[in-house]
Amino acid sequence: MAGHGSKKVIYAALAGNGLIAVTKFAAAAYTGSSAMLSEGIHSLVDTGNQGLLLYGLKKSRQPADKRHPFGYGAELYFWSFVVAILIFAVGSGVSIYEGIQKVLHPHPVSSPYVAYVVLALAMVFEAVAWWIAYKEFNQVRGKKSIMAAVRDSKDPTVFTVLFEDSAAMLGLVVAFLGLLGVQYLGLPWLDGAASIMIGVILAGTAALLAYETKGLLIGEGASPEVLASIESIIGATPAIRNLNEIRTLHRSPHDILLALSVDFIDEVKAGTVEETIYSLERTIKMQMPSVTRLFIEVQAEEHHEEMLAEEKAATGRDDA
Repeated sequence: MAGHGSKKVIYAALAGNGLIAVTKFAAAAYTGSSAMLSEGIHSLVDTGNQGLLLYGLKKSRQPADKRHPFGYGAELYFWSFVVAILIFAVGSGVSIYEGIQKVLHPHPVSSPYVAYVVLALAMVFEAVAWWIAYKEFNQVRGKKSIMAAVRDSKDPTVFTVLFEDSAAMLGLVVAFLGLLGVQYLGLPWLDGAASIMIGVILAGTAALLAYETKGLLIGEGASPEVLASIESIIGATPAIRNLNEIRTLHRSPHDILLALSVDFIDEVKAGTVEETIYSLERTIKMQMPSVTRLFIEVQAEEHHEEMLAEEKAATGRDDA
């Protein structure tokens, strides 16, 4: 289940982008600026995206049922991927198209100072939303670099909003420079060029988000810290001779599916095996609440290696 912080970030971005979109569209209609229209489209797409992320959060909380026995946690990853596609298809595509039309058929921008005021207000609103997202992101990234934290993150809501807001800030700067060029250099086509550049920024942002959310949608394992903790618990269990294999899968940011294959000491009785498995389940879930589903397979080490070899061989045949 996503934390309260993620929703706070999304609500802040939703409110900011909604107000900004209305203001930008009004300014675009008044001034005739292509860059301002692209910025309005950008903010409108961002507003819709925040709505989709909230919808994904809500859907991911649905309890498991017969049709989806492992729950609906992956809904969040799906809708985050849809957000990335929308940024590319709608935000980037429309901005680039509008910019090309303005470059081919340039016309002066009327009342540019109105556009400057709107851009300045938008920068303030975006800066507030960006700062909220950045603080939330910093709480989870620790000492990692930004890109390393994004790669390791299992919660796409925070870094999606952060990247959207960062792209929005860059877009505002580009739109501002484009309008300055039109006004002081007398080159109307610069307004269209700014719109194209905004589209390129959105395309790059969308590509990065799509790449990161695709990995989550396909299925990523738990962090090395979680794996190390599980291995430590298994290693401290006297009745277990060997941990054959450990596999994890994030179904949502705080929903981990864990499968273990362990080899018990031969002298251990069946009753002890049952008690040990029960104790392991309680200990792991107590120390790591994100592990919501746990499956433990009791298997001799040599038998497990044989199964892995057969699995590898079968995969090789399928690839061929």
